[in-house]
Amino acid sequence: MIIIFIRSAVTFIALLIVMRLMGKRQIGEMQPFELVITLLIAELACIPMSDISIPLVYGISAVLAVFILHQIFSLAEQSGRFTKRIISGKPSIVLNKDGVDFKELRKNNLDVEDLIESMRASGYFSLDDLDYAIFESNGKLSAKEKEDFTERKPSLPVLIVAEGKLIHDNVNKNGLTSEKLSEIMKKNGAKTVREIEVMTLDENGKVYLQKKNEKYKTFNIKGETNE
Repeated sequence: MIIIFIRSAVTFIALLIVMRLMGKRQIGEMQPFELVITLLIAELACIPMSDISIPLVYGISAVLAVFILHQIFSLAEQSGRFTKRIISGKPSIVLNKDGVDFKELRKNNLDVEDLIESMRASGYFSLDDLDYAIFESNGKLSAKEKEDFTERKPSLPVLIVAEGKLIHDNVNKNGLTSEKLSEIMKKNGAKTVREIEVMTLDENGKVYLQKKNEKYKTFNIKGETNE
């Protein structure tokens, strides 16, 4: 038991030194290669701590080797924009003044529900609350609010259509019926749900609708036009 305690203490001190040398970036701000290296270091450190048959120096050597790789990648990332994009990727503008950019979402293996969830986590509940939404290379969402954002009445939109697929559980929420949905589609030139990329409806009757390859529009099914 004393041997395991000593091995664990030595490993802990070695890890603490390595993590301090790697910098003060938080987990949520790490680039992909940094997160991979951090997880790998944690895994390598556990092996010699629990298995006394493995020399402690092997585990520390492996951790140091991964740390050296981290430093090499960090230097390469700082050498130029091209290298940085290869190693860490680049920001993606997934929402602009025309609406949701589904090509950018798919490039990042995301869908519109992931975007809405990230927006809610940042305090934005409607897709038209923002002029731009950007997923940074570390996965964090950056947003540029519309000029009138602070004047808007907060509401909680329900997702009705996502990438051409009807979400049946949400159709009857906020007073929407199948007949009303068909009427909305007809008025906006959509013959089928597949022609609609995204559609939301809030409790005030405000609809956000974006057809494929078209700019989004908002309107109120209670008669008040918003945009």
